[in-house]
Order: sequence, then structure tokens, then C-alpha cells
Amino acid sequence: MRILLLCPYPLGEAASQRFRFEQYFDALAQRGITVEAHPFLSHQAWAVLYQPGRWMAKALRIASGFGKRMRLMARAARYDMVFIHREAAPIGPPIFEWWLTRILQKKIIYDFDDAIWIPNSSESNRFFSFLKWYSNTARICRMAYKVSCGNEYLCAYAAHYNQNVVYNPTTIDTENLHNRVHVQGSGPLVIGWTGSHSTNRYLQEMVPILQDLESKYTFEFRVISDQSPELPLSSFRFVKWNKATEIDDLLAFSVGIMPLPTDKWANGKCGFKALQYMALGVPALVSPVGVNTRIVTHGVNGYLCATSEEWKSALTQILEHPSRLSELAAHTRSKIEADYSVRSNTANFLSLFS
Repeated sequence: MRILLLCPYPLGEAASQRFRFEQYFDALAQRGITVEAHPFLSHQAWAVLYQPGRWMAKALRIASGFGKRMRLMARAARYDMVFIHREAAPIGPPIFEWWLTRILQKKIIYDFDDAIWIPNSSESNRFFSFLKWYSNTARICRMAYKVSCGNEYLCAYAAHYNQNVVYNPTTIDTENLHNRVHVQGSGPLVIGWTGSHSTNRYLQEMVPILQDLESKYTFEFRVISDQSPELPLSSFRFVKWNKATEIDDLLAFSVGIMPLPTDKWANGKCGFKALQYMALGVPALVSPVGVNTRIVTHGVNGYLCATSEEWKSALTQILEHPSRLSELAAHTRSKIEADYSVRSNTANFLSLFS
């Protein structure tokens, strides 16, 4: 079987691609399934995508992406199936999906892990937001042979437009990547958060809580991101995200946090931060939004914190009784291995191509 894979970003770069399908390439090959991946954006385009301004450079890179897609459509008939992550093109109507399904009669597996039908664009690319067709998600769901979604909220949306929806969670490679465990009590207590600049805004609600706590306790608040949020905290330390050191940097966390607002966009999140923390033996403190309530069991492998008072209470317990972290950590990795690891989900992922 030959699979044409269409994705937005260069391979090995975006977390949504690395942890939703790239880590299954070996399993597909072992079953005789050949995958030919074609990102819309080149590495050069990826390098300028989130830089402020540079509209002409971005426009040229997007035009180049459309050119590559059009050339690819001319030879797409040779593939048995098509796997599309998020969309075949970032702006405009789903013309490539229409060509593949209506003209070439190809079966599409449509995969997404965010509520991408809800308008949401980064500040650095707001200029192009008016060109995005958010209705594409529903239209591609209708065209697809199967729809692969990262949580139940996304599955429920897709089920309005397609009867063949598969719950396919974002997973962690616990054998080859997240294959080490943080040793609690081996250094200073570090409260950590990781994410991209587009989600840095979720940390703002934590600032007054951490400001109050740092006046009473000793800890470090460490942020791993592509851009520093520049928080007004004496405990704050920024670590620039680096793929080569990602695991080592995360292993420095004693506890990881994942604050989220209670809105439709947040409900589409697939709990990736919590999955990363817990796979490395780091307890997770999360907002009880969407799939987080499935990943974290309150008081067992982390805490669910819905209000500022609950966030402050959970962090205070940890700061006053750091030995509690070892109790929570004992139940983190086992949860990921059982329900959110590559090994546990491989059969489910492969079933998409049956």
C-alpha cells in the first residue's frame, strides 16, 4: 500500500506532527505500507512563519507551497490512500481535498488535534487570517473516508459530518524518546511549563498565584518555549526550546503545570503537555478542561485545578510537603504507558489504513 501524506509543516519540527503520525512511520513500514510525506511549508518557510512582519517573504513561501501542491496533484493517482493532517493548504477553500476525492476518487484519512474550525491565529500571522476558511474542517470531514481525532470533543464535532470517526489520541514514545524518569528530591524544586509562544498567554493567570507563593517558599518557575513570556516573577527562568535537549530540559521539572481557559478552543486540546510531563515521571497540575480529566486522576498522578484557589492550594501542598511529589510520580508513567503511548496505540493507528 502506498500512502500520500499531506501535512502543513516540515517533518521533525511541529509537535502535532511528531507525536500524531511521524513516530508511527516504522510501524507502517513493517507492515508493508509506504508513506510519502509532502509538507506544505518548506524549512525556509517554517523559519519565517512566526516572525513578526515579513509579509512578502511569507506570501512567497505560501505561493511556493501551492505550486508544489498543484504539481503533486498531477501524480496523486498513483497512491492507494491519502492521509491529511489538519489541511492540504493553510488558506483558501479545500480545492486539493476536492480534487483527490471527487476527481481521483481517493480515500482520505483526515486527522486533526485542535478545534481548527474555530477562528484562532497567531499575532504574527493575523494578516493572513482573513484568507483562512474555517468551514473547511466540516467540508473535509464530509469528504473523508475516515476522520482521526485527538480527543472525544473533536470526535463529537467530526461525527456531525462523518460516521466513520476514530478516536486516535496524541501519544508519547516511551521506549525511544521519553524513556527516562525524573528523580524527585534530587535538586531544587522546579515548577515547570512548556509550550509555544502562541500558548504563553495561558500563563498570565498563574502570575499572581506564583507571586504570592514565591514570597513564602523557595522554588524556581521554569518555562521552556520558543519565545520568553517575560513574566514579572523573581522565581522565573526561561529556557529556549531545543529539540536536541528537549527531554533533558523537561527532566529538570519537579512538577509540570498546564493552565487552560474553559472555552471551546481549549476543549479541543489533546493534553500534550500533561502527557510529556507524566511520561517522564513528573506529576501534572492541569485545568480540568477536555481530555485533561482523562489523563490526570486528581490526587493520584497530579491535580485538577479549576480556580485560582485550587491552583494555589495544590502548589502549596507540594511546596510544604515535597515528599508528596514522589507519591504522585509513582503513578504518572504507568498511566501514559497504558493509555497514551505509541506501543498502546499502534494497533489503533494502523487500523486507520485498513
